[in-house]
Amino acid sequence: MPNLDVSDLNTVVAVLGAFIIIFGIISVKIKSRWFLGEALPSVLIGIILGPISAKFLDSSRWGSSPSPEQTSAITLGLTRIMIGVQLVIAGYQLPAKYQLLRWKEMVLCLLPIMTVMWLCTTLCMLATVPDLSLLSALVIASCVTCTDPILSQAIAKGPFADKFVARDLREIISSEAGANDGFGFPFLMLAVYLMRHANGDGSSSGHGAESAAEVVARSAEGVGRIGGGVGVAIGNWVVETWLYIVLMSVAIGGLVGFVAGKALKFALRRKWVDSESYLLYPTALGLFLVGICGMLGTDDLLACFVAGNAMNWDGEFLRETEARHDEVNSCMDVLLNFGGFMYIGTVMPWDEFHQPDTTGLTWGRLIGLGFMILLFRRIPAILSLYKFMPNVCKNYKEAFFMGYFGPIGAGAVFYVEHTRHLYPELGHGDEEETHLVRVMIPVVYFLVLFSIVVHGLSIPGLNLIYKFCGVKPIMDDAVVVRRKSVRVPTPVNAEVNDNKTFVAYNRFSRPLFEPGELPIVEEDRDGGRAVTPDSVELEKQRRSPGSQGDRTIRFSQNRF
Repeated sequence: MPNLDVSDLNTVVAVLGAFIIIFGIISVKIKSRWFLGEALPSVLIGIILGPISAKFLDSSRWGSSPSPEQTSAITLGLTRIMIGVQLVIAGYQLPAKYQLLRWKEMVLCLLPIMTVMWLCTTLCMLATVPDLSLLSALVIASCVTCTDPILSQAIAKGPFADKFVARDLREIISSEAGANDGFGFPFLMLAVYLMRHANGDGSSSGHGAESAAEVVARSAEGVGRIGGGVGVAIGNWVVETWLYIVLMSVAIGGLVGFVAGKALKFALRRKWVDSESYLLYPTALGLFLVGICGMLGTDDLLACFVAGNAMNWDGEFLRETEARHDEVNSCMDVLLNFGGFMYIGTVMPWDEFHQPDTTGLTWGRLIGLGFMILLFRRIPAILSLYKFMPNVCKNYKEAFFMGYFGPIGAGAVFYVEHTRHLYPELGHGDEEETHLVRVMIPVVYFLVLFSIVVHGLSIPGLNLIYKFCGVKPIMDDAVVVRRKSVRVPTPVNAEVNDNKTFVAYNRFSRPLFEPGELPIVEEDRDGGRAVTPDSVELEKQRRSPGSQGDRTIRFSQNRF
């Protein structure tokens, strides 16, 4: 007998599918004309359909034993998968040996720049959030110090960047965002350990000594204040965070990525791998590392990014994916963005954004904090140090762009949900811990919402300014892109070459690092030219009278 089954699963799947269908119908206008991307529309739909409005999507009701507490676990797990898979993809899309060739710039971004960002963010927290101690401000600031890898990839690889952002700057933004999201653990855990091991005599928080039984219980659970002093805190920070979490994550990611790349090459030479399995390899690698590192208690995000770099260390994996006209991994990015950001929109703690009688937070304070973070979190650090990395950031305009577009997104949600598990439940800690647990969720979630809205609208606004000022698109490093259908729209910053190809400029992906190493035509095994119809026709177009003499046409080499 037919019956209605309006279950949570059916509702979620239907809503997600309907949104993707509607978005897809006008996706070219949204992404290539209006430059909005997936994050902002997805979050807005999540807010509209979430428990605050239409009540279609409510994670607290999901599962066989629904409860409000399960939302935190769902959010943490979803963001781990969402970010981990995309960090593997971001890692292999960088040029070969990129981390070796740009190690100075990466060290600068991960150590002094991140440290300045952390401290500036802490000052902003102290200035706007009432009754917040220094250590509590450091904890919350560490959650939003890292630039979001997902939103940063959209900025570095999106249509606007194809037109107006230099490739070197795009690559360092992508690489920095991928690495520093996993590199945020040392900052978070330093503040956590200092608070956890603060002496119980009130030397840090001034809330009095706790009973020995409470300290023993907390020590067994690994949460809350357990005493020991600064020396114990620093020692545990070095051993547990740097040696175990960070270095082991780098080792695991490097080893898994290197072995996976070698195994894939071995199988490819024997033609054992079909295209579907090859193109799903980064996704499978990301899922594997998220699971393994989660079981070991290490930094799965950092391991995923390192694995992506290691797998494409010689550039062969990226070259082969381009030869196979990979669309699978970009589709995985889009699908994860749709689901992830829609979910973030549904779990926004709206009732906690304005609580003047309990946390002291108000809409005015949070909006002021959002603008302070936008101005002082990242821009001063980049402007003060960009001259030390002239190869990727050539002038103050590029430095300002790099500093302004340091969005806060899913990575901050991951960190604050992880931090929630490092402290006692609300009401079970001392006064400092209780206040921290009560305010960190609304503060971080509001900054995520603020960043998605402001940075999401900044790209369309900047595009209008560039159009008004007559800024010309970057027309360097042309590459021939095969037209997959006559109905495929012309890519941004590209022109029609013939009825089978486009000539696109300033593309992000390149298997090799130096432009001088990019091949012009294919070579056969004897070192001569590969005589193929496509190569002959494109070479004639390149050399024909009236063609642009400085255009560089890059032909892919399909050898592995």
